Amino acid sequence: MIRQQVKPAILSFVILSVITGILYPLFITGVARVFFHHQATGSLIYRDGKPIGSSLIGQPFDDPQYFWGRLSATSPVFFNAAASSGANVGPRNPALIAAVNNRIKALRSADPGNQDSVPVDLVTSSASGLDPHISLAAAYYQAPRIARVRGMTQESVKSMISAHRQGRWLGVLGEPVVNVLELNLALDAHKK
Repeated sequence: MIRQQVKPAILSFVILSVITGILYPLFITGVARVFFHHQATGSLIYRDGKPIGSSLIGQPFDDPQYFWGRLSATSPVFFNAAASSGANVGPRNPALIAAVNNRIKALRSADPGNQDSVPVDLVTSSASGLDPHISLAAAYYQAPRIARVRGMTQESVKSMISAHRQGRWLGVLGEPVVNVLELNLALDAHKK
C-alpha cells in the first residue's frame, strides 16, 4: 500500500522538478534572449567595443567634470551588484547625518558659487544602493560646475540633460530621471 503512494509521489516530484527547475527556466531564458536581448545580457554599455558598465547599476563618479550619482551603501565596495543593500539607518542616525553633511560639503567645495538647495538624491543612497539614475533637479544642480570645469556653456550642459531625460514609467509612475553613466559618456563624447 505504501509503495502505491510513494511511487507516484516520487514520480510527480521528479517530473515537476524537471518541468519547473529545468524546462521552464530554459524556455524563459530563451524568450528573454530573443525578445529582450539587451536586458537579458545585463544592459551593458560599451565604449570602443569594451563593456564599461551597465545602465542598470550605478557607478562611482567623484571627478568634478562628471555628474555625480547617488551614494551607494553596498559593501565592501560602492556599487557592488553582488551585495545590493540600503543603509538601513534612520533619519536621526549620527552616521547618516555625518554622511549627508560630508556629501553636502563635497558638493559645495566642488562648486562654491552654487548656493542652491542640494537635492536629496545627491546626499542619500537608494534602497538598493545601486541606483544608476538621479533626478532632473540633481542633474541641473550640477550643471554649473560641469560647465565651468569643462569650459562649456550651462545651456549646452542643460540641453544634454534634457536629451538624456527618461520619463515616468508607463507615463505615470515615478519621476523623470537621467542615467548618470550615459550622461557622463555623452559629456566625454562632446569633448572629442
